[in-house]
Amino acid sequence: MSPRPHHRLALVVIAAAQLMVMLDLTIVNVALPAIQHELGFSTTNLSWVIDAYVLVFGGLLLLGGRVGDIFGRRRMFIAGVGLFAVASLLGGLATSQGWLIAARALQGIGAAIASPTALALVATTFEEGTERHRAMAVYAAMTGAGGALGLVLGGLLVDVASWRWVLFVNVPIGVAVVLAAPAVLPTVDGHGGRLDVPGALTASVGIASLVYGLIHAPDAGWTNAATLGAFALGVVVLGAFVLIEARGRASLVPLGFLRHRNRAGGFAVILLLGGALLSMLYFLTQFLQEQLHYSSLVAGVAYLPIPVMVASSSLLVQRWIRHVGVRPFLVAGPLLASVGIFGASLLQPTDSYWHVFVPLALAGLGMGLTFVPLTVNALAGVAPHEQGLASSLLNTSQQVGGSLGLAVLVTVAATAAHHVLASGATTVALQQAAAVHGYQMAVRGAALGAFGAFVGALVLLRPDRAVAPREAVVALEG
Repeated sequence: MSPRPHHRLALVVIAAAQLMVMLDLTIVNVALPAIQHELGFSTTNLSWVIDAYVLVFGGLLLLGGRVGDIFGRRRMFIAGVGLFAVASLLGGLATSQGWLIAARALQGIGAAIASPTALALVATTFEEGTERHRAMAVYAAMTGAGGALGLVLGGLLVDVASWRWVLFVNVPIGVAVVLAAPAVLPTVDGHGGRLDVPGALTASVGIASLVYGLIHAPDAGWTNAATLGAFALGVVVLGAFVLIEARGRASLVPLGFLRHRNRAGGFAVILLLGGALLSMLYFLTQFLQEQLHYSSLVAGVAYLPIPVMVASSSLLVQRWIRHVGVRPFLVAGPLLASVGIFGASLLQPTDSYWHVFVPLALAGLGMGLTFVPLTVNALAGVAPHEQGLASSLLNTSQQVGGSLGLAVLVTVAATAAHHVLASGATTVALQQAAAVHGYQMAVRGAALGAFGAFVGALVLLRPDRAVAPREAVVALEG
């Protein structure tokens, strides 16, 4: 590795790439009503605009991290960001549903390469000690706040330009990162090895099949042949994935790596929390615009409590984690997030913004308390050659949790709404009541998922073997 003096610029480049990737988990949310109107999406199929990105991103993250380890992290970081920018341009030019969904999937491939290599580059770029400690905290803050910032930026772009600019905005950022990366990031040669392509394909296809079945069921029925076929295919293919990983010589996910109780517990926490948070943002964004009649810009600005709380609490956590370890934060964070999300499920069409503000502030505080400790917990005690795997598993758990959680709760919302509509003659008032009921049930489901993350942290992270304060510092600093 050749030394590079421009560490601050390197951190800006890495942080910009991670922020761009995380923004795209939510920046499209605010634009969904406009996209649905222009391209003619149905209510249930609209979720594919989000799921196409999240599914591919989550399904290929492990392969993306492995690609960086084998072929060189800086090289693959640049390739991933470049692909992401090209896909964003294509998505912004979309004139049909299939075109947009395909572009979003291509974005997911680029993100799956860029995100794990970005975290690995933090470890190889910054010296052990305070420098790496701060860089890791910035990376975690970009991960935690990116989703909410995406909603703010998305609202602004939709209002002043059009929904297409929520995708076009990635192009100049991606070009700037690609041009700057060779000058400020170290050259890290890959160590060679084999790619577990069968493992990556079976994981992606299996999860996608389950999500398709969940989204297809509300309209077609749970006993529909396509619905049952999707579920069956998902189970069979995911079973094949487990067999491939157990027998493969170059496994994408060495099963022994997951036997570490605290590490596996952390992955379970982010799986549940990722599904809860992405789902809340998805449903609340539509509620703000359709029920509270916020413009896209106002709906985006309404989310400001989340990034503010994430950023401020993350700074406090990085100072205190060395004294108390990760477990207190990984227990308190999801609990606060679940309370905030449940509060958001109580909203009514007549409520003021203060009824929105308090739940978002609580959810943001919970997120800020959680993301840095999750990163520390994932990397603690991990050998240098496995850091890419650990970071990929952390990100994969979040994205897979997001895609599956959103698919489940889209089904919950549609089923709850249909139940209300079946109770009487269709009127405008009944349609509004159905939409509100569907929203409330879905967001309560998200709150339950966040509470499950709290229970998981409480039960799975052992007090006597959770990352101790000194180990936490080692994980952050090197």
